[in-house]
Amino acid sequence: QVQLVESGGGLVQPGGSLTLSCKASGVIVDYYLIGWFRQAPGKEREEVSCISTPTGRQVYADSVKGRFTITRNNAKGTVYLQMNSLKPEDTAGYYCGLSYGDSCVATSIDKWGRGTLVTGSS
Repeated sequence: QVQLVESGGGLVQPGGSLTLSCKASGVIVDYYLIGWFRQAPGKEREEVSCISTPTGRQVYADSVKGRFTITRNNAKGTVYLQMNSLKPEDTAGYYCGLSYGDSCVATSIDKWGRGTLVTGSS
């Protein structure tokens, strides 16, 4: 059974950094597209970044390009999201998702984690 467990969220000041982790079990992470998505209150869930198989190609939303980096550790079965230069608008619940296909869009995700909250402080 596929399970995704996120960790690493927290309270961060503007300009700060956080690293989110998505630990996958019941699946070999480099066989599937895995990505990070976020959802702010009252808004739709949106894609942030995905890493695909087999090439490990990374895609990013325009809003996070140059600030966020997605990586994958196959041996640990974990996908990370390094977030730098955080902005207040990055505040959201961040969710890890796995797709059996190849599209980095929320509607194409087949398995979701429960999420971790990232909150920007002033």
